[in-house]
Amino acid sequence: MQKNDPLAHLNLGKATDYPTTYDPSQLHAVARELNRTPIGITQKLPFDGQDDWTGYEVSWLNNRGLPQVAIAEFSVPCDSPHLIESKSFKLYLNSFNESRFEDWQTVADIMQHDLSTCAGANVLVSLSSLDELSGTPISGLPGACIDEQDIEVSTYDYQPDLLTVDTSIIESISVHSHLLKSNCLITNQPDWGSVYIHGVGPRLDRASLLRYLISFRRHNEFHEQCVERIFIDLQRLGFTQLTVYARYTRRGGLDINPFRSNFEKAPPSGQRLARQ
Repeated sequence: MQKNDPLAHLNLGKATDYPTTYDPSQLHAVARELNRTPIGITQKLPFDGQDDWTGYEVSWLNNRGLPQVAIAEFSVPCDSPHLIESKSFKLYLNSFNESRFEDWQTVADIMQHDLSTCAGANVLVSLSSLDELSGTPISGLPGACIDEQDIEVSTYDYQPDLLTVDTSIIESISVHSHLLKSNCLITNQPDWGSVYIHGVGPRLDRASLLRYLISFRRHNEFHEQCVERIFIDLQRLGFTQLTVYARYTRRGGLDINPFRSNFEKAPPSGQRLARQ
């Protein structure tokens, strides 16, 4: 990395010592403006939303040294000045593993404080026992799946010009694809996801949309940034109402599910997917 690289402080791509005791200093923030400025988001956000994370490998010790396990849900508002870098998030959660805490609420309160400090905004935290979530259904995204189109694909480098619309027809759209893949900005590790697009705008050619989404296949960017890039590309085509929601597969026990919309208040509920 360059000497003045704003991401040089991250642990991504570096040999890492895993913490053995609770350590909030493991958390690393990334300024959202680093990606937003290049895609034209410089002042008021054109969307609302949040980054919803699920932690499947959350554990700590009670006062008697007995391990506790939970599934955690975290919600980081998209208007926070920082996103939370995922490897640092994993290291932070691992630091709880051999530390003792009085009760579950104490753990939730500590996490809420630390994550909010890192993000620069209020982060919601909930901890659930395995019994509470047993039987949670595997679901699917709303709308029509566009993946079964018999089309020729040859572009795997991000290309927004692949998108084509008929501006003479304004219609609603509700579609999803499971073919979204991008790569970590620093390590180049693959990030696999499904994306849901819902809104009102000019008629969007479905084949062009699928080719566009596939063009992220070699693109290097954080999950949250990819979703915002898709939102801006579609909005520039004339979409007046727009939701872009992606659910990524987990890595290190964490999945990331960014939601951005200028007309809906929350993502579809109960949408844990087969790959999650």
